[in-house]
Amino acid sequence: MKNNWSNISRTVLLLCLSLTVFIKMAIAENGYELWLRYKKIDDPVLLAKYQKEISCIYINTTSPTMQVVKEELQSGLSGLLGKRINNTVYLKNGCVIAATSAQSEIASRLVSHDELIQAGTEGYIIKTVSYQGKKLVLITGNSEHGILYGSFHFLRLLQTNQSINDLDIISAPKTKLRMLNHWDNLDRHVERGYAGISLWNWHTLPDYIDQRYIDYARANASIGINGTVLTNVNANATVLTPEYLIKVKALADIFRPYGIKVFLTARFSAPIEIGGLKTADLLNEDVQSWWNNKAKEIYSYIPDFGGFLVKANSEGQPGPQDYKRTHADGANMLADAVAPYKGIVIWRAFVYTAENPVDRHKQAFDDFVSLDGKFKNNVLVQVKNGAIDFMPREPFHPMFGAMPKTPLMMEFQVTQEYLGQGTHLVFLAPLFKEVLESDTYAKGKGSTVAKVIDGSLEGHDISGIAGVSNIGNDINWCGHPFAQANWFALGRLAWDHDISSEQIADEWLRMTYSNDKELVNTCKQIMLRSREILVDYMNPLGLHHIMGTGHHYGPAPWVSYLNRPEWNPVYYHKADSIGIGFDRTATGSNALAQYFPGARKQWEDLNTCDEKFLLWFHHVPWDHKMKSGRTLWDELCFRYYSGADSVLWMKKMWQSLKSKIDEQRFKEVNMLLNIQYKDAKWWRNACLLYFQTFSNKPIPDNYDPPDQSLDYYKSLRFRFAPGN
Repeated sequence: MKNNWSNISRTVLLLCLSLTVFIKMAIAENGYELWLRYKKIDDPVLLAKYQKEISCIYINTTSPTMQVVKEELQSGLSGLLGKRINNTVYLKNGCVIAATSAQSEIASRLVSHDELIQAGTEGYIIKTVSYQGKKLVLITGNSEHGILYGSFHFLRLLQTNQSINDLDIISAPKTKLRMLNHWDNLDRHVERGYAGISLWNWHTLPDYIDQRYIDYARANASIGINGTVLTNVNANATVLTPEYLIKVKALADIFRPYGIKVFLTARFSAPIEIGGLKTADLLNEDVQSWWNNKAKEIYSYIPDFGGFLVKANSEGQPGPQDYKRTHADGANMLADAVAPYKGIVIWRAFVYTAENPVDRHKQAFDDFVSLDGKFKNNVLVQVKNGAIDFMPREPFHPMFGAMPKTPLMMEFQVTQEYLGQGTHLVFLAPLFKEVLESDTYAKGKGSTVAKVIDGSLEGHDISGIAGVSNIGNDINWCGHPFAQANWFALGRLAWDHDISSEQIADEWLRMTYSNDKELVNTCKQIMLRSREILVDYMNPLGLHHIMGTGHHYGPAPWVSYLNRPEWNPVYYHKADSIGIGFDRTATGSNALAQYFPGARKQWEDLNTCDEKFLLWFHHVPWDHKMKSGRTLWDELCFRYYSGADSVLWMKKMWQSLKSKIDEQRFKEVNMLLNIQYKDAKWWRNACLLYFQTFSNKPIPDNYDPPDQSLDYYKSLRFRFAPGN
């Protein structure tokens, strides 16, 4: 009998342990919900206040978009308030009313004409109002998509524990097109993707609609993104065939209620590859006819199709220059094809050729600025934030401000191709802000890049910001849990580029983790310093493009064997026995001449140059005295060592929060920080050992010497690095 009870007790204990594990698994935070976690507010006083202020939803319109609004508000409010919030047909005290001014008598009475003008087409108004003795929250605007954006803003206020007692908010986007560029191939491989394979399962579309497509649309709408390019800029013409257009239509139908238009990349040689023509020359009437008919066909499937994104005559892609035509000629032909349907063409300015011996920094400017004013009015020229290629830090592209007659669209990279990829915690809002706040001096002081790309500097009707997506099919969407913050930051800054990096980090942390003050303040410190830390251990003082070949993971400043000179790191750092850095002044490539004098002034003198960009614009002697009092060589050592040490600081800060973060995400980030610290030391050691062969100077005694030889670091290979 005793043994039986012992067996029963053991069985019960095992069952309890199993149940505990099951419950832990059931409530595990895997990151899938992103920043749309509608968890019950854990501050009892605030929760009681919100529950008193919000009683119901009042939406009496049944369009697809308003159905989405109703479902999101019901789900969000019910989760946050810990009680079911229903849509009501009778107006009650504490109701949240969501309607355009045309749909609601309350909205039309309580919102002024001036307020609606401020809201514009896509903006929204959120007000606390009194009507017939009832206190209400009104979310309104001129369009249903504006109501959707306003609803997400209202939920964000609750998620971040803000007061909703006396709301008076008017918000409108500063840029009209706010877009994600997916570098996704039709075989589901994602170029420069570090979060799994593509979301788009072309094999099962259009018949199988993955819930992820809907949640993708929700996430984008929540931060104001209104456009998505589904396919890689290194384009495949197959996506323009009827077999695939049916599949694209299925995605467009899902995204439409969320205000998201679908765009596709157009391969310039498509008339040959899928059209059976012998040429793709834009002056050929058959080619023009083919593109006109193709546009008509696409719009028959997708009436609100956004248009085409084109990479042409760059890195082996076909383009108009193959036929002695200009980029404007090519863009205009496609612009004419989509113009009858109010479509646009986005033409990338990322062009350079191996045959051109001119500094790569100068080539896009040389190709495009002379074409200013020659593009059709439905063409946007999309310019990378810097002239080389999404480096951890680079000066703003000289094209910004140099084409006043042409609307220029910003292209940021959200995926971290050159910033540690899927393994490093790097918050990119400070990078985005640094570029947007840079002064071009195009029309005198205050002519910021932000004013160029939002159209306000020159009064352009179309404007845009795009980000190369960091999204894949990993359960948490972005690979690294903190990489989600960069997707979030892109949307928030595309909507309003005046928002601070600190505000974006604060919002994201509160929505994604919790409102715990210690957690928020500690993680904000990590996030806001993270990009500067990475620059120090990778590319300090303006060094750039010294990463590994092909996969771009890790350091390889010694590479000099690639066929194209501008693909070799030695092309950029130019280290020799005298010094290091690329001379882009009048004594060198004179790339500085492409900037306006006001901008040029901060960089042209070696002795006064902003040290963040010193080696970007100057070849500097190893013994040059820096502002710190150290020599250039000692300053390089200081930056590399302090950068690596700062990752250890990040790790310790994160570990101090163990009791405040769910176990799954805590472990994920902790393991990734271990990798980041290992990588930071790798960058530090490999780069300093290599540059030491030119400087012939010792690494100062106060630093631990590298634990491997330069030959060891040169021998490392990464054949299966993702995103290659």
